[in-house]
Amino acid sequence: MKIVILDGYTANPGDLSWDGLKEYGELIVYPRTKKEDVVSRAKDAEIVLTNKVVLDAEVLIQLPKLKYIGVLATGYNVVDIKKAKELGILVTNIPAYSTDSVAQATFALILNMTNRVAHYANKNRLGRWSDNDDFCYWDTPLRELAGKTLGIVGLGSIGWKVAHLALDFGMDVFAYTSKNAADLPDGIQKTTLEGLFSVSDILTLHCPLTEETYELINKNTLAKMKDGTILINTGRGPLVNEADVAEALQTGKLLYYGADVMCQEPPSKDNPLLKQKNAFITPHIAWATEEARTRLIDTCVENVKSFVEGQPINVVNR
Repeated sequence: MKIVILDGYTANPGDLSWDGLKEYGELIVYPRTKKEDVVSRAKDAEIVLTNKVVLDAEVLIQLPKLKYIGVLATGYNVVDIKKAKELGILVTNIPAYSTDSVAQATFALILNMTNRVAHYANKNRLGRWSDNDDFCYWDTPLRELAGKTLGIVGLGSIGWKVAHLALDFGMDVFAYTSKNAADLPDGIQKTTLEGLFSVSDILTLHCPLTEETYELINKNTLAKMKDGTILINTGRGPLVNEADVAEALQTGKLLYYGADVMCQEPPSKDNPLLKQKNAFITPHIAWATEEARTRLIDTCVENVKSFVEGQPINVVNR
């Protein structure tokens, strides 16, 4: 059996190992694969693993030997799962491997904005503290999280973890969620989307990207928020209209915007958010801790093992 990984570099740039897959077939790992090379690289494989390389219907019909696709992520929109099912190709994903890491990154963004750690560390490297007349100084607002209201869009595994971390900080937590209010733990209050916009000091997005949530944050919804709201997006880039968010930062409607995702990745150099001093953007690394990537690879191996043994798990297109 031939196993091909089309884009192994991001999940494993060399610090981890794919060797667990070798037990189940001949393994070929490509660091990256261009669109025009997908078919030639995958045509003889029974098993193909992909993170961001797209396997659409046009590609799938050219891979007659393919029996299994393992998506090296939780989201599986890179695969035409309907066409895969028609062709008898099983598709699996890696669920919940990055929950703790993404929740941690969410608060890393929040804490950087409220405490401005990077700002002061950079100034002190330039001698600002050493030249100060007093034992301390600050030139940005410093804010305490206790007593502030955190609004969460989506209470999946990551949103749920973020909610509990917020409670530990002493925050008031409101959520827009499909879960029943009676099923939510003490301290998490269900509300409408408009209600969430109106009460949140900090609003964080943890919902899937769908037709309904595409550009959920736009000029109209931003107008419903408090002046000086902090907006966090560690979900999907297109949950926000980036031009509208940039304008809201310029006008002060938003105090800060923290994101780990963008509509285009890598972003174009002229993206308006990259020029905003109050936008703090990390390069889609919330999922990429060593621990999370280790879980990803371990689950990938288990998925392949279960498929080979005829008892597949984490299937998304039954």
